[in-house]
Amino acid sequence: FTADPRIEPGAAKLPLISHEEMLEMAASGSKVLALRSVEVARLHDVPLHVRSSFAPDEGTWITKETPMMERAFVSGIAHRSDEAKVALLGVEDQPGVAAGVFTALADAHINVDTIIQNVGVDGRADLSFTVPLPDLRKALEVIEGMGDTLPHRETISDDQIGKVSLVGEGMRSNPGIAALMFRTLAAEGINIQMIDTSTIRITVVIARGEVDRAVRALHEAFDLASEAERRGV
Repeated sequence: FTADPRIEPGAAKLPLISHEEMLEMAASGSKVLALRSVEVARLHDVPLHVRSSFAPDEGTWITKETPMMERAFVSGIAHRSDEAKVALLGVEDQPGVAAGVFTALADAHINVDTIIQNVGVDGRADLSFTVPLPDLRKALEVIEGMGDTLPHRETISDDQIGKVSLVGEGMRSNPGIAALMFRTLAAEGINIQMIDTSTIRITVVIARGEVDRAVRALHEAFDLASEAERRGV
């Protein structure tokens, strides 16, 4: 679907989507398919057909990219509401500090997603990242346990965040998608806390309580129901 129909009643079924798009959707919160299954299908160039077990209708084909897919600016919207943000303020801006932080988190088997470091000022910078919500307490314990090996002024966290992602092959060749996304959220009074991108995805971190409203506003702004109708198998 172009979005979670439990949030956006106008969400439309996508007849066709690329392996790359489905990978980004799955990683960004779509629960249609397990990420690993799509990775294997892409690796071996195997098309997947996702259908409802309750109806005989044609489902969604997941296949390699076609030129037609790039004509649609955005294919779908995915969201997550099960993550948290950690910010390390006033980190000493020197080689090896970030490596130490993320090595310690990796050793604790904590998956880190969005990472942002701002421009250093007076030899210090702020380092922010997101983790799965169930791992927040462990992540904070890891940071605290680093002691003097992590010179910084303060650690703050936020367990009330969510992520909304736009995904589409058309992002490769169509400028202005980020601008429209940000204008739409601004018009809704939704503040963007962090931004993460790939070649076919734009993700924003916002307050968890605003996720549903953001999904609905973006679905309308990009006219995704009509885009789904224009995609044929």
